[in-house]
Amino acid sequence: MSKFVYFFGKDVTDGKSSMKDLLGGKGANLAEMANLGVPVPPGFTISTEVCVLYLKEGKYPEEVLRQVEEAIDKLEKLNGKKLGDPEDPLLVSVRSGARVSMPGMMDTVLNLGLTDKSVIGLANKVNDERFAYDCYRRFIAMFGDVVLGVEFRKFDSLIDDKKKELGVKSDTDLDSKALQELAERFKEVIKLEKGFEFPQDPKVQLQMAINAVFDSWNNQRAITYRKLNAIDDSWGTAVNVQTMVYGNRGNTSGTGVAFTRNPSTGEKKFFGEYLINAQGEDVVAGIRTPDYIDTLGNKIPEAYAQLVDICQKLEAHFKDMQDIEFTIQEGKLYMLQTRTGKRTAAAAVKIATEMVAEGLINKETAVKRVNAEHIDLLLHPRIDPKAKLEVIAKGLPASPGAAVGKVVFTAEDAEEMAENGEKTILVRTETSPEDIGGMAAAQGVLTVRGGMTSHAAVVGRGMGKPCVVGCGEISIDMKNALFMVNGFTIKEHDYITIDGSVGSVIIGKVDLIDAEINEDLKKLLIWADKIRTLGVRTNADNPADAALARELGAEGIGLCRTEHMFFGEDRIPAVREMIMAEDEKSRKKALKKLLPMQKEDFLGIFRSMEGLPVTIRLLDPPLHEFLPDKEELDTKLRELETSGDCGKIDGVKKVIQRVVSLKELNPMLGHRGCRLGITYPEIYNMQVRAIMEAACELTAEGMEVVPEIMIPLVGIVKELSLSREEVCKTAEAVMAEKGMKIDYKVGTMIELPRAAIVADQIAKEADFFSFGTNDLTQTTFGFSRDDVSKFVPIYQKAGILEHDPFAVLDQEGVGEIMKIGISKGRSVKPKLKMGICGEHGGEPKSIAFAHEIGIDYVSCSPYRVPIARLVAAQSTMEMRDAKK
Repeated sequence: MSKFVYFFGKDVTDGKSSMKDLLGGKGANLAEMANLGVPVPPGFTISTEVCVLYLKEGKYPEEVLRQVEEAIDKLEKLNGKKLGDPEDPLLVSVRSGARVSMPGMMDTVLNLGLTDKSVIGLANKVNDERFAYDCYRRFIAMFGDVVLGVEFRKFDSLIDDKKKELGVKSDTDLDSKALQELAERFKEVIKLEKGFEFPQDPKVQLQMAINAVFDSWNNQRAITYRKLNAIDDSWGTAVNVQTMVYGNRGNTSGTGVAFTRNPSTGEKKFFGEYLINAQGEDVVAGIRTPDYIDTLGNKIPEAYAQLVDICQKLEAHFKDMQDIEFTIQEGKLYMLQTRTGKRTAAAAVKIATEMVAEGLINKETAVKRVNAEHIDLLLHPRIDPKAKLEVIAKGLPASPGAAVGKVVFTAEDAEEMAENGEKTILVRTETSPEDIGGMAAAQGVLTVRGGMTSHAAVVGRGMGKPCVVGCGEISIDMKNALFMVNGFTIKEHDYITIDGSVGSVIIGKVDLIDAEINEDLKKLLIWADKIRTLGVRTNADNPADAALARELGAEGIGLCRTEHMFFGEDRIPAVREMIMAEDEKSRKKALKKLLPMQKEDFLGIFRSMEGLPVTIRLLDPPLHEFLPDKEELDTKLRELETSGDCGKIDGVKKVIQRVVSLKELNPMLGHRGCRLGITYPEIYNMQVRAIMEAACELTAEGMEVVPEIMIPLVGIVKELSLSREEVCKTAEAVMAEKGMKIDYKVGTMIELPRAAIVADQIAKEADFFSFGTNDLTQTTFGFSRDDVSKFVPIYQKAGILEHDPFAVLDQEGVGEIMKIGISKGRSVKPKLKMGICGEHGGEPKSIAFAHEIGIDYVSCSPYRVPIARLVAAQSTMEMRDAKK
């Protein structure tokens, strides 16, 4: 018989923390806390397997209901109360719990088990009518929203009306009579909206709530969150049914959320917020502004001391920063949840390195703890210290980093404007889980209400979005699409800047600068370097980028695109003269002007990369890219004809004629790469001469130079042999002239499927291969990378493609072709060096795949070098662990 329900409590616990796949993170850790003797209200977990069955079949086996009945019986005996008892009712909470944390994305129901009769019994039992009806009105509203689908605002507006009627400001100011009236009004709303009475049978309530939590796995916000965080749709959620404890029992009761370390900075200091006389949802929903956790010791000292002690115990046990939820009921502490806490990028690195110093974890664990997104976020922009700015408001610094964008007030507007390439700041009174798509689309988030553990703060930190919360000075006018603060009126689509590191709201655009790698990250990356076996180079076309990449840990240049050097204002006239030349002599004359410029480029790059390999790709794009656009030329010609400037008309006509003659129907598959070098060998010869002259000059100065010359777009071995012959002839001539001997290599890019298939032939002529995965993806799929934006998003939404193949390497197709190229190439030269120099070289999944298939190094943009270093180390450990 299958086990579907797992009990947890002081004396009997079926689960443990290692069972997250089955019990979800919340259920597994509740069981673990119970095993550790931590005060946890008893309850039971319905496994993720049941959710999968329910979502697939629309129901679950009768055996599940039988096991739930057994668990309820056990819970009733343990508590000495019965579900639905009109004299002394047992109340429970019903919460979701996926195997990885999805804060606020799925549904929760509190105070389940209250009815018109049992609420009276509860009031009599605790001698507190106000408390009982506070629980009842909360339950009806939450059940109506979560289980029955009645919009929560319909209940919320009634609360606001009642507060206005009585002239009070806070929910806690409402007396028992007002709360009883609200409960009745809430039931009327449900009858009006749904056509049936609010259910008065607690067992019916429970089954409906369990189903609703399972259904919430597929609500839109949960789907969006899973997509953003690469969480598998097939996992499902567990359901946790737990004895209710009450933070709303007066001034010796309360509820809160805390972290064992600061989730924003990583500082080793107990951090969190709480509310006195409140239930758990009040804190995360931002309904009331909470107090800082360190003041709790002044109000309920014994419970606070116990809380601090338990949190230290949990961190030491789980060996990671913990995010906990707790309730204090009349002075007694209960732990409702512990999980690995979400943290900012800076905090992730700081916590990982400090835990090594504290002896909690080793260096390898620290490297595993930090992910690629953390590194990426650490390299995001911040406000330029020299910038002049006008701070118009201050809130809480919930998620660090700076962001600039146009003000929008709805998630839908943020998403729509992002699709049009516009940057926004989402401004809300408080965010809710429904805003997840807009938060992802916006550059940053600003809220009027909420604390450091509110929805906006937690999700913002998880996404790495700059976020300022609890900015109570702001007044939003949704009707007129504006907000007012301290005498300023900011309209929709006006620009603002937010600084989530200090909580500032700034009017207008402010200049941002790139972040710097701090000492903690440097330390972590040094540990990663000692673990990884995959090399990391950079794509750089100028000395500044090369120097930056080296500073960030690059071990050489894997791709120097020489065509980028041709577009300078001082060079483009000579390039166009070369293209316009009608014979070889004229072409060489123009190329002679470019030679010293190209040489200067290589001198700077070689100096920046002294002692490290520099792979230089010879000219790759078609020549027409260096000429003016034909429409621009036509416009210019019309202007000249109108003005009567006959002296320039013939020249413009000649350029137009050349543009037309060079036009190709599909230039990316046309006269470019090695085809251009074979047709006009003088172009490649000039580039090789510039490379070798620079290498000789620097070698003469005592500098070590390691040039690697790469021939692009080879698909036929004869293309490479002819090109190599020309390269070597020129290189040898330069070395003879200079009286120097340089150790140089000649290799090729594998960017055509044919090249991979005949790689054994091509390898005979190559000193190295570098996979140009951008073009290889283009030629394998038959997709134009310039046009995929028209249909790839539709493909992703329809499930045809999981990822944009130009962003994440297609392992099934392009990856298989790469494997063929590697296998065939090394069948001829077993030690043939292989690299990846397309944009995939900086993408984590693609880096891991490159390591798996035997690539020697990846090459990526300078700011992704630290990411590649980290992921390469993690891949090394994963492969090693898989072999054990």
